[in-house]
Formats: sequence, C-alpha cells, structure tokens
Amino acid sequence: MAVKDIVIVLDRLRSAHNVGNILRIAEALDAEVIGCGATPLPPHPKVAKTAMGTDKSVPCRSVPEITDAIRLLRSENVRQILAAEPGGGTESEAWNRDYEFPLAVIFGNEALGVHPEGVKMSDGLVSLPMNGGKASINVSNAAAAILYAVESRKGKKECVQ
Repeated sequence: MAVKDIVIVLDRLRSAHNVGNILRIAEALDAEVIGCGATPLPPHPKVAKTAMGTDKSVPCRSVPEITDAIRLLRSENVRQILAAEPGGGTESEAWNRDYEFPLAVIFGNEALGVHPEGVKMSDGLVSLPMNGGKASINVSNAAAAILYAVESRKGKKECVQ
C-alpha cells in the first residue's frame, strides 16, 4: 500500500468514540490511520457506531508502540512526523508552519498526550492556540482542527512537496 499524503497516528487513545470520529476525518481527507498500543481500531462495535461506515473504508494499521510507528513511517519515506501537543509557541501552531508531504501527525492519549519517546522521535510539535485556563479540547476535535489546517496548507508555496 502506498503511503497517503496524510497519516494519522493515534497513540494509546482510550475512547473508541474518538477513534470513530477520527476515522470520519481520515475518510474526508483521504488519510490513513495507525493505532498504537491499546487504541481501539476496526472491527470494534463502538468504533463502528461513531465511524458511520468509514471504519470499512479507511486504511488502518496497528503497531505495538509509538516508537514502532515512527520507525515504520520513516522506512516508508514519510517526510515529516509531528506530535500534536498543546503549547509550543506560534511557530508550532497548525496554520503558521510549513509542512512536508507525505506527513504524519501523532495524536496522543486523552489524559497523557503523546508518549514522551514519540515526542522525542518526531520532527517537531504542532498545536492549536489555547486561550482558556484549561487549555484542553477533545482529541477528535483537536484532530479535526489540526488536520484541516494541514490540508489547507497543501500545495502552498511555503510547503515542500
């Protein structure tokens, strides 16, 4: 299977409903999904309920750990691997950076974020501006915002293709 322009990596997500929603985003963007650790992937009844059929059409793979996923993506010539984490300054905000495709974005566990080893092995961080005191939004909502920001930058002069 050829690598898609966008690969969504889910690191130890707990909620099958979040995974199902992310599969809908992946289908809309013609992306693939890699699940790490105990991330629920199709076939799973709760994923299927939220995925609304996209669990049957989105390419999904599973690997044991985030470090395995990053090594796999590098072997498949993914040019840029970014960890979605809060903060990091304006240079990491999703709309204010350059992207190289094919690209992978790692989304982490709802409580713990991306595993620290995954952050270390990635090429950098991508984030959303957070103005509230909690500075936290649902992982599938964050994925939608970040991935559509990435998609909006495809083909722009600043992006390396």
